[in-house]
Amino acid sequence: MRQVTYSMGCTLDGYIVGPDGGFDWSVPDEEVFAQHLHDLRGTSVHLLGRRLHETMLYWESDGPELDPAEREWGRMWRALPKVVFSTTLTEVTGSNTRLAMGGLAEEINRLRAESDEGEIAIGGADLAAEAAELDLIDEYRPFVHPVLVGGGRPYLPGLQRQVPLELVSSRVFGSGVIASRYRVVR
Repeated sequence: MRQVTYSMGCTLDGYIVGPDGGFDWSVPDEEVFAQHLHDLRGTSVHLLGRRLHETMLYWESDGPELDPAEREWGRMWRALPKVVFSTTLTEVTGSNTRLAMGGLAEEINRLRAESDEGEIAIGGADLAAEAAELDLIDEYRPFVHPVLVGGGRPYLPGLQRQVPLELVSSRVFGSGVIASRYRVVR
């Protein structure tokens, strides 16, 4: 069965964006970016909330400022099927992108039934929190950046239950970013 993963950069105090909405602290160095490329290769579909979808539209074109790794990321991102969950959008733009046809659980069940190949990645804190509440996430993959911002949007806003996790792996990058993988204990 396809695994559902949630991978997102966050601060040491647990926020994906700061109080001002900024996330300039999360720009990956070469080493961290290479890990994101590696992870994207194992993804067969990406589920996004509206805000993350709008942020990721940046990758819809290859600007002259992009280096070879960023161009590769952009090509892979455009080729990847993406499903956007939104209560405000009636249509979406972007390569291989569509609005969700139903609720989150129904969409994940449909995607799991379609194939056993590749992971179903979830992006966006609100969408991930909903998936966590429904016990749909199999693995959490935070990229913890060495910075404190003192507030903002949490990694999992409003989670109302305890989720036992088992550490699968952890890696410290030269920049001080720590990437960990935690499997849900069921």
